[in-house]
Amino acid sequence: MLDIRDLRVEVGGRTILDGLSLAVGAGEVHAIMGPNGAGKSTLAHVLAGRDGYEVTGGSVTFAGADLLALEPHERAAAGLFLGFQYPVEIPGVSNLLFLRTALNAQRKARGEPEISGAEFLKRVRAEANALGLDMEMLKRGVNVGFSGGEKKRNEALQLGVLQPRFAVLDETDSGLDIDALKVVAQAINRFRAPDRAVLLITHYQRLLDHVRPSHVHVLAGGRIVETGGPELALRLESEGYERHAA
Repeated sequence: MLDIRDLRVEVGGRTILDGLSLAVGAGEVHAIMGPNGAGKSTLAHVLAGRDGYEVTGGSVTFAGADLLALEPHERAAAGLFLGFQYPVEIPGVSNLLFLRTALNAQRKARGEPEISGAEFLKRVRAEANALGLDMEMLKRGVNVGFSGGEKKRNEALQLGVLQPRFAVLDETDSGLDIDALKVVAQAINRFRAPDRAVLLITHYQRLLDHVRPSHVHVLAGGRIVETGGPELALRLESEGYERHAA
């Protein structure tokens, strides 16, 4: 589903990703771990098409298409989702309006009819209930006045409502207490399906206790330096990243 080959990225003239290669198949959950400054969030932002990141080499293919040639909204319509490490607030735009507009924009780009109001509310209510979010909260501005944990639950709500093909989750577990972590992890597990894939970016093993990955990768020095199964995350939790230090 996602094929990254020898990806090289600069930010402000400084090389951040230096020959990163990674392949993620449908139905798989890949976890990327690594020390601070290794390039994990840079990878997420480049996949989503954020400005300020200069791709100087390599390729990224998503579902057979050149991902780097697409605008951010085209990537979203193709089924790519980014869960932010630090979700932003959008005053004046309610969560419900934001979700329905985003969903219908993606459906239109795919040649699908708009979702009806009744079906939309049914979908949102089911996801909100599962995440412990009050429907009244969703009438407020996007993330406005939300705690850190509520913002991350709101990201999980977006994931459940938009139902993308590929989810890139950038440190979804940061700032969560154990109860909120379990709720968000359950949302990720509900999302898993044979025709979808997930890329989890995390520092810690604790999320992987609840969302079992099929593959774990270590990102250091701008490239993948080690790959294994869930046991690799356990080893990193006990040993740290010293062996991968530059």
